[in-house]
Amino acid sequence: MSKMRWAIIYLIGLITIIPYGLKSSTLHDTDMENNGDRLKTAVFAGGCFWCTEAMFSQMKGVQKVVSGYAGGHVADPTYKQVCTGLTGHAECTQITYDPHLVTFGDLLEVFWMTHDPTTLNRQGADVGTQYRSAIFYTDEEQREAALVYKAKLEKEKIWKDPIVTEFTKLIKFYPAEDYHQDYYEINPDQGYCRIVITPKIEKFKKIFAGKLK
Repeated sequence: MSKMRWAIIYLIGLITIIPYGLKSSTLHDTDMENNGDRLKTAVFAGGCFWCTEAMFSQMKGVQKVVSGYAGGHVADPTYKQVCTGLTGHAECTQITYDPHLVTFGDLLEVFWMTHDPTTLNRQGADVGTQYRSAIFYTDEEQREAALVYKAKLEKEKIWKDPIVTEFTKLIKFYPAEDYHQDYYEINPDQGYCRIVITPKIEKFKKIFAGKLK
């Protein structure tokens, strides 16, 4: 069965399941060195960051995933402020990865196939601009790759509604408060985690088994 068919099955199942004081880092801070090899970063927003962090953390080649905020107009926002929808930020994850082990294209595939990019400012029961679908690209190469992938998905007609994913150049990424980091790993029995995130993780593992650590 093709990946696209698996993706359709995944999304159908997903719809039935989901009702749904750190300093900022600049664009130039996001690339990291590891044993002489250059690591790269990607920043995606696809709903609640507890969920997206839990999935990307399990991918081969992903070194670190940080939950945080991007795309807004308020410096050093708090979770409480972002939840009002007035700061303009989206909940997102900053993914640090080894391009020799996982490509930006692999990350795009997981990004688009693990949330609904056709619902404006919402994922399931999570509603607001902070839950919008967005790619915060760090350079033109990422932007072009994302646009090409989007065009491919639209040609394949994976969703009946148009993709509304936002493409925005990353200016600043603000890490979320400490208690948001590794949230699912630390709190698997919390209500939202058990009801919403665990079913998504189980589906993710089945569809992307070959990309897991």
